Amino acid sequence: MKLIEGFELRPLKRTDAASLAHHANNRKIWRNLRDQFPFPYTDKDAQRWIAATKESNVDHAFAIATPQEAIGTVGIQVQQDVYRRGAEIGFWLGEAYWGRGIATLAVNRASEWAFATLEIDRLQAFAFGWNPASARVLEKSGYQREGCLRNSVFKDNQLIDQWLYARLRGTK
Repeated sequence: MKLIEGFELRPLKRTDAASLAHHANNRKIWRNLRDQFPFPYTDKDAQRWIAATKESNVDHAFAIATPQEAIGTVGIQVQQDVYRRGAEIGFWLGEAYWGRGIATLAVNRASEWAFATLEIDRLQAFAFGWNPASARVLEKSGYQREGCLRNSVFKDNQLIDQWLYARLRGTK
């Protein structure tokens, strides 16, 4: 799925591991993601994660890519049980590509794909309180802030807030 000239959203490939490890091995990226995202981030971490996404029937992961390499990812995890009509979306982008609107385009395109493909009516995302850039990506992608979960995240030896955002089917 073309995003803008020179950038696309596509399925992850095993050969993306080296470029993902290169871009993901960044403390600024790690600081804004859950602890399951390791730092330092190695080629083995990327290989394991790509393999896990290929095996899962509830996770859908896409590479944000140039013609030469994967520079980030967008992932959608379908929820279970009474939450089964919803999914959570998450994303990260290599720091060299920040501030160009690429993440916004990728989140928007992945959201459109999810509503067209999956049996869901709600997509939700969380942004850490110290990360207004991710919150802005979500807002520009049609997500609305639904609330603040105060002191709900312990990351980098700090207790911080996180913001809950959601986009519903049929809205933008």
